[in-house]
Amino acid sequence: MNTRMRRAAVAVIATTMAVSMAACGKAGDDKKSDSSSSSSSGGTNAKIGLLLPDSVTTRYEKFDKPYFEAKVKALCAGCTVEYNNANASAATQAQQVSSMITKGVKVIVISAQDSAAIKSSIQQAVNKGIKVVAYDRLAQGPVSAYVSFDNVQVGKLQGEALLASLGSKATTKSKIVMINGDDADPNAAMFKKGAHEALDGKVDIAYEQSGLWKDTIAGQKMSAAITQLGAKNIAGVYSANDGMAGGIATVLKGAKISGIPLTGQDAELAGIQRIVAGTQSSTVYKAFKPEAEAAATLAVDLAQGKSITSLATTTQTSGSGDKVPSQLLVPVSVTKANIKDTVIKDGLYTVAQICTSEYAAACKTAGLQ
Repeated sequence: MNTRMRRAAVAVIATTMAVSMAACGKAGDDKKSDSSSSSSSGGTNAKIGLLLPDSVTTRYEKFDKPYFEAKVKALCAGCTVEYNNANASAATQAQQVSSMITKGVKVIVISAQDSAAIKSSIQQAVNKGIKVVAYDRLAQGPVSAYVSFDNVQVGKLQGEALLASLGSKATTKSKIVMINGDDADPNAAMFKKGAHEALDGKVDIAYEQSGLWKDTIAGQKMSAAITQLGAKNIAGVYSANDGMAGGIATVLKGAKISGIPLTGQDAELAGIQRIVAGTQSSTVYKAFKPEAEAAATLAVDLAQGKSITSLATTTQTSGSGDKVPSQLLVPVSVTKANIKDTVIKDGLYTVAQICTSEYAAACKTAGLQ
């Protein structure tokens, strides 16, 4: 090959390499663009885990789950919700977190069955790059956000409703039975704190025990209180939620104790019906829809890498000492006088659902029919 031909060949090779390198560079750019696009679309097609604590409390399956799923779908059409219920087992919920990690969820929304026991599972999820939202109950560990109600205020509302029902009978000699929630649930401590703030110094809390959020256990504790204090000496009963109030109401009826205040919480249908019938004096309505929708909005924003500072505008400190960005909603006390303006007005229940044949006469007296 002569010198001119050699030079021509080198020029061709150089040109070919330049084109090839340019093509590689372009492919690299495309790959980078695809990666960015994939990262972006990851939020629009994300899997979001929803873990609820039990099925005994009717709100979770009947309201929280469907409201949450509907809001996620409205905000992110391509997102899917992976759901599990712990059925009141902390060990089961820990396994469910592991399952969510395996399924590749981007965010886990969890209402902890046991806020302390779930801490290590939450850490495992976060180690895999998964964001965790504590729902209704503030779990321990590196949680990204928390949505619930002002739970100390819930307890205050319960205590104040009990005092209002007692009226002039609210004296330091009036013996009150107090049945609290499960100590494994951090909310239980906050309800208890708020209730004590309202009741201490105004009545005599003569018997106080945990009902573990179970109607059967609460009923057993109520029976023990009656044995200890005497049926005629009990002026009222603080029950931390409606489920336990159901068990307590049954025991009170069996002991022929009537006309005394009995509190509750969650605005369960059975609780509202007992209020209409006069066997429960009050409940606390924590509107499930705005809570579930707030959690769904936080979850979608976190999945899409968006800031949540405009949503989580306050901070709560968990049992593990973590300061968690929080969104707290406002609870409402419900008595017979405002059933129409709360749970019926919001569409939680219809008059027909509340006023079944068993409660028809009581509903008429209460002005619901």
